[in-house]
Parts: sequence; structure tokens; C-alpha cells
Amino acid sequence: MEDIRACKSLPGMFFDWVARQGDKPFLAARRDGEWRTQSWRAVAAEVIALAAGLERLGVVAGDRVALIGENRPEWAIADLAIMAAGAISVPAYTTNTVADHCHILDNSGAKLAIVSTPALARRVLAAAAEARAKPGVIVIDPPFADPPEGIVRHTWDEVLALGRVGEAEAQVRARVAGLRRDHTACIIHTSGTGGVPKGVMLSHGAILHNCHGAAVLVDDLNGGVHYDEVFLSFLPLSHAYEHTAGLFLPISIGATIYYADSIEHLSSNMLEVRPTIMTAVPRLYDSIRIRILKGLGKAGRVRQSLFHAALTLGNRRIDQNGRLGLLDSVADRVLDQVVRDKIRDRFGGRLKAFVSGGAPLPPDVGRFFLALGVTILQGYGQTEAAPVISVNRPGRVRVESVGPAIEGVELRIAADGEILVRGELVMQGYWQDPDSTAAAIDRDGWLHTGDIGVIDPDGNLRITDRKKDIIVNSGGDNVSPQRIECLLTLQPGIAQAMVHGDRRPHLVALIVPDPERVQALGSPSPSRTVIEHPRLKAEIAQAVEQVNARLAPVERIRRFAVLAEPFSVENGLLTPTMKIRRHLIRESHAEILDGMYEDRSVRAARPKAEAM
Repeated sequence: MEDIRACKSLPGMFFDWVARQGDKPFLAARRDGEWRTQSWRAVAAEVIALAAGLERLGVVAGDRVALIGENRPEWAIADLAIMAAGAISVPAYTTNTVADHCHILDNSGAKLAIVSTPALARRVLAAAAEARAKPGVIVIDPPFADPPEGIVRHTWDEVLALGRVGEAEAQVRARVAGLRRDHTACIIHTSGTGGVPKGVMLSHGAILHNCHGAAVLVDDLNGGVHYDEVFLSFLPLSHAYEHTAGLFLPISIGATIYYADSIEHLSSNMLEVRPTIMTAVPRLYDSIRIRILKGLGKAGRVRQSLFHAALTLGNRRIDQNGRLGLLDSVADRVLDQVVRDKIRDRFGGRLKAFVSGGAPLPPDVGRFFLALGVTILQGYGQTEAAPVISVNRPGRVRVESVGPAIEGVELRIAADGEILVRGELVMQGYWQDPDSTAAAIDRDGWLHTGDIGVIDPDGNLRITDRKKDIIVNSGGDNVSPQRIECLLTLQPGIAQAMVHGDRRPHLVALIVPDPERVQALGSPSPSRTVIEHPRLKAEIAQAVEQVNARLAPVERIRRFAVLAEPFSVENGLLTPTMKIRRHLIRESHAEILDGMYEDRSVRAARPKAEAM
């Protein structure tokens, strides 16, 4: 643990581990149907070559380099190389539209963009052509798309070759030696209340601080003994959660990282890779729980009875803080071998802990895994805190909480209940946005999270509400409902809209039709008959699809319901300043909102929005 606290930079920490690990496996991915591993030493050679190549392309300390690609070894190599060159990494989602990429390129002023596949390159090249700075683009995989006029395109191999000329290693190591903890390592964009992504500046020290706090937990899992951990990475590395917990935490403890083929192959990948630690979002854990229960429905009565007995005794153990009577203890040990070992085998057989973050974990999902002998540690954080703020401790899991603050974090609750955080983990600010920075971090250095919570007598943090209107879906994506609602109400035929989807797998909407359109259908005001009129539903569905076409996949409306009664000051659903009261609308229309998520496995797959 002391080693992490003494590190001056993220690439410095990486090279320290290279010296210790040498030819041991570091990164692994499936190539040509087989898992291929790269050693720490081999990866270091590519990091050095790429960093030197970037410098020969004109990248200097403080420059920004965008990084767009799926999880793969080249992503980690590029991220480390950008930082090793003294530059700032700017990760972006593969799902971004051309407009999204253009905003990030313009906002960051990126000099270069590194992109993985030809399909992604087409979007990034189009965005680069529209961007003010006209950054060059480095494409990893052939075939390479022809760049638009004015855009210089390079290949990955070409840049590596550039960096292998001359005294590359000595120059890069000298650059790394000069990095400090307070230098900016990356700019990760996150949605703001207005829907325009803001660039969160994270220092090397902020992420190293997070790594130390998380490494303490890994130490607890192993009883203080170093162990060669294996991570299976599948969450987007462009998200602060996976960037820290799925890349730099493994580096900080000398672990091996395997990159999953895809979310669809995750179950088979777990059996092949046999991870010891895995980070994911609540949506995955809920889907695993559903899959286990569906499989149980096809099992015989004896197997079902044993499973439910294991679940019942496991829940009793949770409720009684691990204490069971003599007979229950004996039965529990038998069920551990007969039932729980088989559940653990589904995850490879050596998993020490699932880590849940990015969104709130439903307590019933957490209890399900704990009762079945699978440790699941829920944490809390946000991009502005690098991102981990708190997490449950092994052996002291409280599913209704997000655990105590990690080591070195100051945590307090403001007078209005808002959670405040202070420490090296706090961002340096929003890139080129001093007003938003001042609103988020006060003069005493406290980060105002926008979440409401309490700290219980045991020091565990409990999140009770959200102060800011940002939806965090069950996959951990941040979405601004106000932006989508504004786009909806600009459509002909839609007077009001409220978007919903917090802790849910996708977004739905409540829509109030335009009174003039209602009158055109022969009614002076909305009624149950009118709002179910096929023509009205079809028109609103078309309007929703037009809005969806302008949105990223996570922002799209999957289902909507048309309401007969508008939101008004009189019914309490609008404030006097005509803002919607979200919590009251959710309460008054809970049955409709919940109904739009029934049989979600079928409906979530439907490409177009549909009326309830």
C-alpha cells in the first residue's frame, strides 16, 4: 500500500510494476479464437514506442489526445502512452454520435485522436473534419478509411515505428520521471444538468488515491497476503469507474487483465478466465440473478428445495450478522457444498468478490448473492471523485449502504443533507468551465456531490435521494432528462414530457399531448378515449422517434404513455415557476411508470418507441 502512496504518476506506477513483473502476463484478449497474453515487459515496450511516436507527431506536455475504442490491450497501451508523453488522455464512448465526438474534440482541443476500428474511425474522422482544431487521427485496425480533406490520418503501426527510432526509451522514461501527482492525467466527459458533457479533469494523484483505497480492500480479501489477481474487464474504459477500477487498480496491485469478448459472451468468458475480482454495474448482477432463477425453474423439485433452503439460511445469516444456531450452522455448511459451490462455479470458481458501482444496487439483488455465498461489494462515487468515494468492506457488507469512505477521504453531510467529499481524489475542475467548477467545489475544497445521504452509527454511507436532476440508469450511464424533455416538447403534438429511468435499464416517458391536437380529434380536452386514439398515439410515436434519432442509444425513449391530465400548478405537478415536480409525478404515476418496465427482456430489445 505504501508503494502506491509514494508513486508520482500513473505511468510511473506502471513502470515500477514492469520492473517487478517482467515476463509475467499482464494484458490478455482473444485473437483468432484463442486467448493471447502480453507480458508486462512487452506492453511496456509498446507504451514507450507509442509515447515516443506521439512526441514525434508533435504532442507535447499538456496536449490532449482523444481515445475512442472498445476494451482491448491497445486501449490500455494508448492511455498509458499518452500520459507517458506528458499529455492528457481524453477517453470517449464508442456509442457517441458524430456530434458528440465533435463536441469532445472541440471542448478538449485535442491535437490527436486514437481510434480502434474502421467503423468507429468513420465517425471520428467526420467529427475531426467538423472540429475547429482539425486533429489528426490514428487508426489501430485496417482497412483504413480515407480521411476527409484537411485531416491527417496515421496508422497505429506507423506511429509505433516512428517511436522505435533513436533513444526513445530514455526520452520517455525521463518524461515520466518528471510527472507529478498534481499533473492532469485525463479529462473524462460527463453529462451536466443542461445535457452538455463537461470535461472532468482528474490528476494522477486523484486516481492513485483511488487505487490505494481500493487496494486496501483487495488486501482485506486476501487476509493481507499478496495474490496474483485476475480481472475480467468489460465495462467501457471511457467511463471513470472502469478506467480506475478496471485498469489502474489492477496495475497498482500487479494483476492480470483479460478483456471480455462482449457482454453476450461474458458467462463463457468467466468460465474460461476464472477471474478473482470483477467490477460491474447493477444491471449485470440483476440479469445474472434472473438467469439463475429461470434455470432453477427447469430443475427438479429436490434441487429447487435445496436452492431455496440455501437462500433462506443465507438471508437468516445476513439478518443475524453471521450468527446461526447449531443445527442451522450444520445445514448451512452442507448447503454451501451442495448448492453454493455450484453457483460459485458459474463464475469460474475462484471469484473473491463482485464489485458493484456506477448505479445503486437494489438491496434484494445484493442479498441474493450474499445469501448464495458470493461476496458483492457495493460502492459509491462519481466521475468528479476519480470516481470511488466509499465501498463496503469484505466481511462487513451492509447491502442497504454503500459502505464507509475509502482511506484518505473526508466525508460529511451538509445542513441540507447533501454529501460532501474532500481529499486528493477530488477533480481539479471542469475543463475550461470555471463557473461549473466553482458551483461543484467550494472554497474549502469540498466537492458537492448533488446526492443526499446519511452516515449511520457504523460509519456507513447511505444514499437517500438525488439533489440534481440526473438520471443514472442501471448500467451506470448518466443522462440529463431535461435535455430530452426539451427536445420532446419542441415536437408538434407534444405539450409536456417527463423522462424517467433512474436505476432502470432504459428510459421511458410520460407525455401530455398538445391541446390543439386533441381538439383536432374532436374533443375539447384530453380524455381516456382521446389519448388512446390510434392516430394520436401514432403521431406521438413518430415525434418520439424523430427525437430518438438525434440521441445517443442510452438517451433514447423505449416506451411512453400519453396522459389525459396535464402537469399543472393546481394539481401540484408544476412549481409556480412552471418546473415539473419530478418526485411527485413519479409518485402519482408510479403504476404507469412501473408498467412500462414489465417483461423488460422483450421490450428492451424493441428498436422503436412504443405507446403503453
